[in-house]
This record gives sequence, C-alpha cells and structure tokens, in this order.
Amino acid sequence: MEGAGDGPSYKGFRFPAEVLSHAVWLYHRFPLSFREVEELLLARGITVSHEAIRRWCDRFGPRYEAALRRRRPQAGDKWHLDEVFLKINGVRHYLWRAVDQDGTVLDILLQSKRDAKAAKRFMAKLMKKQRRTPRVLVTDKLRSYGVAHRELMSSVDHRSHKGLDNCAENSHQPTRQRERAMKGFRTVGRTQRFLSAFSQISPHFRPRRHRMTATGYRTEMRHRFGTWNEITGTTAMPTEA
Repeated sequence: MEGAGDGPSYKGFRFPAEVLSHAVWLYHRFPLSFREVEELLLARGITVSHEAIRRWCDRFGPRYEAALRRRRPQAGDKWHLDEVFLKINGVRHYLWRAVDQDGTVLDILLQSKRDAKAAKRFMAKLMKKQRRTPRVLVTDKLRSYGVAHRELMSSVDHRSHKGLDNCAENSHQPTRQRERAMKGFRTVGRTQRFLSAFSQISPHFRPRRHRMTATGYRTEMRHRFGTWNEITGTTAMPTEA
C-alpha cells in the first residue's frame, strides 16, 4: 500500500489514472450503479466492464477517502451521534454515524446491534480517530449512549434530546439515497468499505450551495476538483480513450 505521503500507484492498470479516478468519482458522487458508470464511460469512447469498475472502486475508493480525510480541517468541538438501521442481505444492521456542528462526517461504523457495547465500540473508534474528545456530545435518548458516555468521556457535556440531533439524522439521507439506487446492500464488509469512502468523497463535492453566489460556488468547486486531482495524482479526465 502507498505511504501516507505518496499518491496512489496505478502501476499494472491498462487505463490511465484519469480514467480510473473519474470512474471512482462518478460512482461515489452520484447514485449510479457500476453498469451505469460503464455506460457513461462508453459514451466517452472508453470500453471497460462494470466488474473492472467495481475493482477500481474497491481498490482506490478507500485510498482517496483517506487522502481527503488527511486534508480536512480539524472537526468542530460539538459532536452529534446517531444510528440508523440498514438491511444487509435481509438482515438488520445499524449504521452508527458521527458529525460535527457543521455537518462534517467524522466517522461511521456498521454494527449488528445498538446496545451499550456497540455504542462504546463506536465512541472509542471515534475518539481514537479524532485524537480528542468533544466539548459537547449530542445524541438521541437511546440509553446505550448514556452508558458509553459515562464510561468513556464522562467529563464531556452530554445533551440527550431527540430534537437536538437533526444534524446527524439529516446526514443519513445520502446513504438512504444510495441504498435505494443500489437496491440494497449485500455484505457487511463491502457495505462498510463503500460507506466509509462514500462519506468522505461525496460530501467533498457537495458544498452548501444555497449559502453561495453562483460565482462563489464555481470557485469553490474548482478548488475542490483541484484537491481531487492532487490526491488522485491526475489532471483532467480525457475526452476519449
């Protein structure tokens, strides 16, 4: 695997980096299937199978996600935690999610339960990745959060109220959209890997447009595409193979 300071290696791949990174961008940015990404590439004269695109996403999605995460500014000090159920191959699982007060996704974790043990596992993972604790922790009234809070970050102000956690609840909406587009999730491991990458790549290209002028939005998007090109080691997507 590439080092933390290195760009991804595309050695051994038949297509140039611009094609691979563009396919990964399409799949994580829009509610598309692998076959639909295959069709969009074909329209640009690039013939590749949907299975190859799947392999590209599995390999490079996590690498791009990690690079974006490293470039992200430090998260806010108010963390909102929430969980939502997902059906994976017909079995109910729970997607735990944490966002800061600005709606930035801090971490996600897919688990089979939402008991105190699951809450502690997610909270410990979150603190390890953030390397700190928040000033304020906001959750719904699930008792598991209270147990985890007392055992792991008792000095943190914990606010438990259903109406306060809209920030985290709203963050689940893109996942629901993808779940419908993909006609459900199939395996726990693949779902965790995809949603981890998706939770960083998709928001990177979704600035709060309603707060920007048209000129400001275009400037911001150019900056974000520039960052994407830097982490993927590419320039611009070619118009043909």
